[in-house]
Amino acid sequence: MSRDRLVSSTIMISLSICAVLNRWVFIIVLLALTIGGLYEFFYLIKKKGIPIYSYTGIIFGIMIPLSIFFQFEPTKRWELLFIVLVLLLIFILQLNRRDNTNAIVGISTTLFGVLYVSWFFSFLIKIRFLIPGAGGIKLLGFILLVTKCGDMGALLIGSKIGKHPLLPRVSPNKTIEGSVGSFLFSALAAVLSRALLPAELNLSIIHVAFIGFFFGGIGQLGDMSESLIKRDCNVKDSGKLLPALGGVLDAIDSLLFSAPVFYFYMAQILIKNGP
Repeated sequence: MSRDRLVSSTIMISLSICAVLNRWVFIIVLLALTIGGLYEFFYLIKKKGIPIYSYTGIIFGIMIPLSIFFQFEPTKRWELLFIVLVLLLIFILQLNRRDNTNAIVGISTTLFGVLYVSWFFSFLIKIRFLIPGAGGIKLLGFILLVTKCGDMGALLIGSKIGKHPLLPRVSPNKTIEGSVGSFLFSALAAVLSRALLPAELNLSIIHVAFIGFFFGGIGQLGDMSESLIKRDCNVKDSGKLLPALGGVLDAIDSLLFSAPVFYFYMAQILIKNGP
């Protein structure tokens, strides 16, 4: 590992720990990553010549996590209403444009960017507040450990013994060995951090290992999906906002898929095991 990469990784890990423990650091870091991720996504799409509404997308993308964090819900289905309002505004902006070329693609891609980056990433906030007090903080720490250890496992194992390409047309550097390493590291991380899960669930070690294995796979799917976007845009990294680590999307891609699925999974089993 290069010195720059080591320094950047240390800073990111330190910020992540502070964000998990402190709610205000948490929302600041999450907003910064959301803005960075949206900026990178829209920049990639612009390079393809698609007319998108990047500033509108970033503004509304910021409002989603803020509304969830401050529990701003004027209606029961506020998020769905919010998405509809965003779509209506984008249509209005498009009607004011002189050129209708790729209008459908531009509207769809702008909305997709908001949902893919901002809405999916904001599920980390939902996880943190799923259980009052320290319980939600532990859940957040658990999914972060499982997902990012999976990323580390894929990198370490893949770079050391990876020989067989996993899906070269999407990501030529990813290997089957790296994928297996990701599964194993995620399962091991889940077992070692079992104490972070609610004690009242009384989950067995096998169940916890399966959770790690499953969400490690979901994280890999998120990683591959972002690689597909980068491949379509003909770039190696989503950006250079994180020195020696690539872009923000490269850092959070696995969490964009694992966080929403983990939230719904934990919410469901907590309901079943509730009083």
